[in-house]
Amino acid sequence: MHSIIPDLQSAILCDDVRQERNGKFILIGLFDAIMIPQLPVRYPRLFMVSRWCSGEGEFLQHSRILVPDMSASLVEGQKIPVRLPNTEATATNVEAFLNVEFREEGPHWVEILLDGDIKIRYPLRVSIVKPPPGQPPQGDLPA
Repeated sequence: MHSIIPDLQSAILCDDVRQERNGKFILIGLFDAIMIPQLPVRYPRLFMVSRWCSGEGEFLQHSRILVPDMSASLVEGQKIPVRLPNTEATATNVEAFLNVEFREEGPHWVEILLDGDIKIRYPLRVSIVKPPPGQPPQGDLPA
């Protein structure tokens, strides 16, 4: 069987994912930044939802989050299959990253690879936000 490399339709980082009985996914708490009062901060769970389309064949997806200088992975997912029986099919993968600890400010880099080739890289900004005087700390703290 020949293969056609698929397009990455979406790659979304979120707090949680649910699936309805009809198969539709519900993404909860989509984000592209983490605003917190102090570091380090540990997220018990982060989810990566990716959707592939317009391809045909079997491939391996690998997701990771890199530290700001891109010298190392903060967290890496398993290599998971992307199976597209024909070019009209889609494949949705949901990955959970557990106990992710952010230790430094700056843009961390979310990457999705397919068969070892980077298909997307985007920033996940991590920033310390100081509350105004007299206000309790607030932020995007994990549940």
